[in-house]
Amino acid sequence: MSQNPFRYFKTPPEIIQLAVMMNIRSLLCLRNVEDLLRERGIDICHEMVRQWVDRFGTCFAQKIRKCRSEGMKQSPQWQWHLDDIF
Repeated sequence: MSQNPFRYFKTPPEIIQLAVMMNIRSLLCLRNVEDLLRERGIDICHEMVRQWVDRFGTCFAQKIRKCRSEGMKQSPQWQWHLDDIF
């Protein structure tokens, strides 16, 4: 059984994941993420978001890649397409 990576954090894992995804996927800067979360009633510092991105960014990216590849392989006509720019 794997240990929970969020076990030492007081902030719920859903908020941590939301902040990391806002920074990585939306290309928002740390202060913009801080402002957007504050508008939603979540009071955190931009430095905390940076620490979460450093700690959990690769973990979330691996999960996303795994889900994407599994979903693609389940389709009957699964193919890789090479872009002509490459």
